[in-house]
Amino acid sequence: MLSVLIILAAYFLGSIPFGYLIVRARENADVRESGSGGTGATNVSRRAGKAAGLLTLLLDAVKGTAGVILARAVLTPGSDAGLWIALAGLAAMVGHIFPVWLGFRGGKGVATGLGVFVGLAPLAVACAGVVFVGVVWATRYVSLGSITAAAVLPVLIWLLSDKATSAASPGSTIITAILGCALIVFTHRANIARLLRGTENKFR
Repeated sequence: MLSVLIILAAYFLGSIPFGYLIVRARENADVRESGSGGTGATNVSRRAGKAAGLLTLLLDAVKGTAGVILARAVLTPGSDAGLWIALAGLAAMVGHIFPVWLGFRGGKGVATGLGVFVGLAPLAVACAGVVFVGVVWATRYVSLGSITAAAVLPVLIWLLSDKATSAASPGSTIITAILGCALIVFTHRANIARLLRGTENKFR
């Protein structure tokens, strides 16, 4: 029962719509009505400026890490604790993407996923961050960088599992990374279509 409550708490943490609240406070507007329609940092930057986007990125990442920290602090170490810790991180991502407060229409999960895996596999995240920066620098497509980094993260966790500290077991973390990657690809399906057509917006 406690594990289920932790998952629910992580979901509600993840569902706090920081991007929506920031744009509402600064612009008195709904960020979902412009750009990509998401509540994440990239769309907030387009609507309210880069400072607002950076603040959104940081807060969205923090709530992902907070879900992992909460689970680690409350759950008693045991054979299945690592699994529940990893699932709490995934629940935070789901909360960000499908927030109950906004009719289950939120962001794309990248920043929150970043925060989750900073808590679960920080070394792998650092390597995936290099991949992200390299792809964005070469192509100017944030969406492509996000998708690529999410895709390589499970492999990096597997390769670095004996070197990177993790709040959960390596197997649980890899499975969570695969599911998280699937979520990010799903939320970027419109971006993928635009990339294939050559009409995706470039980062400037």
